[in-house]
Formats: sequence, C-alpha cells, structure tokens
Amino acid sequence: MSRFVARSFVVVSRHATARSVVSPRRIPAFIRPVSTSQGLRSLTRYNETTDWQKKLTPEQYVVTREKGTETPFSGIYLTHSEVGMYHCVCCDSPLFSSEAKYDSGTGWPAFKEAHGTWERDESHASIIRRPDNSLGSAETEILCKNCDSHLGHVFEDGPDPTGQRFCINSVALTFKPREDIKPDMEGKE
Repeated sequence: MSRFVARSFVVVSRHATARSVVSPRRIPAFIRPVSTSQGLRSLTRYNETTDWQKKLTPEQYVVTREKGTETPFSGIYLTHSEVGMYHCVCCDSPLFSSEAKYDSGTGWPAFKEAHGTWERDESHASIIRRPDNSLGSAETEILCKNCDSHLGHVFEDGPDPTGQRFCINSVALTFKPREDIKPDMEGKE
C-alpha cells in the first residue's frame, strides 16, 4: 500500500511540475504594487513614477527614500518649540503634534506618540511600524503611512504615559504652526 501511495505522489508531483512549466500563471496587467518599498505594503497614493529626487533636497531624499539618518544634533527641529503640527516632507500628512514633543537628549527630535494615536492604538495615525534589522539589532522603523517615507525609529525608553520615544529625523519633517482661531468680536461692543 505504501508503495502505491509513494508512486502516486511521484507521478502527481511530476505532472504538476510539468504543467506549471508549460503554462505559468499570469498576473493581470491591472494589478500593480501599491508602494515603493519592499516587504510590508502601505496604502500609498504614490508609485514608482514619482520623481522624489526632483521633489526633495539631496539630504531629504537620502533620509526618506533610502532610509538614511541625519547627523545627531544637526536637525532644525531638535530645539524647535513652536506650537503646531509636524508633517511629512514628502506628502504633507500630519505626523506629530508639538504637544507630544520632548527633549530626549539623543540628538534628534523626540515625540511621545504619533498624531491620531488613542491609548496606543495607531490605526488612525499617519505612521506605520516596520521591523528593522539593518543595523544588526532589532529595531522598529517608523514610516509615513501615506507615502512610505522613512521617518526614524521608535524605542521603548520614552517618558510616561506611553513609554515610547519616537526618534525622528528633522529633514523628514515640515512644520506648520497652529493658527489661533479668535472669535469674531466685531459688532459686539
């Protein structure tokens, strides 16, 4: 009985191999990758035809598209303390509020949490986390959910209540100050 099963398996597997060589499966032309990076995919509106080198400065390109890191203590937002929102330099998505920013002493702007986070739920935030072992240790890379730009890394040594330190490159960010909305006082004298 076992000889029969073994022989049947060989015949079936040879037939499957021959069939797959003769008629390979075709991927429909309308299906295309939804992001520019390998591995996990995000729902990005940008594709391979976006010319990031024309859109960004050389330093911004290296950091955001090639996963580089700016020199510590060199970023323009390291000691920045104006009230407002930090956005992605590539696609202008809101990423971090100035209210979550703090001085970690590490040389890069640090944030307690991403904008849109609710009690560690980042489903409404504009960031995604991705495992990063490129430097020889297990780290967590932070990417923009909209355009896959590399922003920095997150570490579990931050302040309360989150205990997280989002260590973000300044060149990956733009800042928009909060506009104070003042009530219309005209005609109420």
